[in-house]
Amino acid sequence: MTSSSTPPSGAPVRHAPLRRLTARGRGEAHRVASPLELFFDLCFVVAIAQAGVELVHSVAEGHAGQGVLDYAMVFFAIWWAWMNFTWFASAYDNDDVLYRVVTLFQIAGVLVLAAGVSRAFEEHDFVLVWLGYLIMRLAMSAQWLRAARSAEGAERATAVRYAVGVLVCQVGWLGLVVLPEPARPWVFLAMVVVELCVPVYAERDFSTSWHAHHIAERYGLFTIIVLGETIAAATVAVKSAADEHNALDELLPIAAGGLLIVFSAWWIYFVVPIHDHLRSSKQAFVWGYGHYLIFASAAAIGAGLEVAVEQAVGQAHISTRAASAAVTLPTALYLLAVWALHARHFKVGVRQQLVLPVTALLVICCTFLGHWAVLAAGLVSALAVAVGVALTARTDAAVREPRATAPAA
Repeated sequence: MTSSSTPPSGAPVRHAPLRRLTARGRGEAHRVASPLELFFDLCFVVAIAQAGVELVHSVAEGHAGQGVLDYAMVFFAIWWAWMNFTWFASAYDNDDVLYRVVTLFQIAGVLVLAAGVSRAFEEHDFVLVWLGYLIMRLAMSAQWLRAARSAEGAERATAVRYAVGVLVCQVGWLGLVVLPEPARPWVFLAMVVVELCVPVYAERDFSTSWHAHHIAERYGLFTIIVLGETIAAATVAVKSAADEHNALDELLPIAAGGLLIVFSAWWIYFVVPIHDHLRSSKQAFVWGYGHYLIFASAAAIGAGLEVAVEQAVGQAHISTRAASAAVTLPTALYLLAVWALHARHFKVGVRQQLVLPVTALLVICCTFLGHWAVLAAGLVSALAVAVGVALTARTDAAVREPRATAPAA
């Protein structure tokens, strides 16, 4: 079995010596995530957790609009840095000493970014976030330049475009630090567009050799990490509230509903083999970019559960409906995003296609059920899973039945 630390030639790596950073084969068998990639993902949990904590504080204090805007900006920085590394590693990971050292340097940048999240939310001071991003982007550019050195022709030009594009964008992000605060949201929107255009421009003549199975696994693992952070955050909130306020009657419905939502979110995401859909760079770009909504909404569910807990014990200065919306709205967004990017490609018939959109609508309606809103949203999500399983089983049975009754040739 070939691991992700095995070079394209098939020779096993024992001491990870310095080698040329050449592209891996897109059809490589048994391409799996490496321990370094898993470590890289795990370190992003720190930044995601910090963003979630600040979102909770903003919503609980009645500043939901500003909190969501700050969360969207910070989470984009987190997600895009992860994206840059993930797609590069899928094409060029040779797991040698220099590659590992540069990746660890990127991880240091993630931790600096995480340290600046609180100041970005509370003071709109993006200096540390920008500095952490600078560390990561310098490392990323170095990786692309190293790949360019080992490549020729169109592949070399693509690698150089990536390296230059990453550095130019980093200069653009400086606007969040030096420009007046009212201009920063517009700088953010402009830079998002520019960042998303860099891969499209870089790969206009040559498509990097990302691996469909590997990319699908990497995205799936990051989804698990985000959902795990959601469970951890909600658990800490429930425990703290139970210890300090002894309000189990108010907390149990929230805990049960939150657990059902997270379980359902996991089931719905992993029920389809998405790697079969990633056949071209165009499909992969749309699918990969769209995961911003999936990751951000999944992490926001955990923040919403914390808000619901704080409101239930009287620590949040918002209404029950607002606290419920902090859970139901990101849950509905998650369901719609997974359906649009993931599930709809494998659904058969109108009934299967409508399951997730209808579920999202019903989850939003649960917002108006008062203290039972989170539990109701969890039950609706679990029911969607059950309906989806039943419809799939019925479709499979209908396909098998004609085959079983067909006369032998």
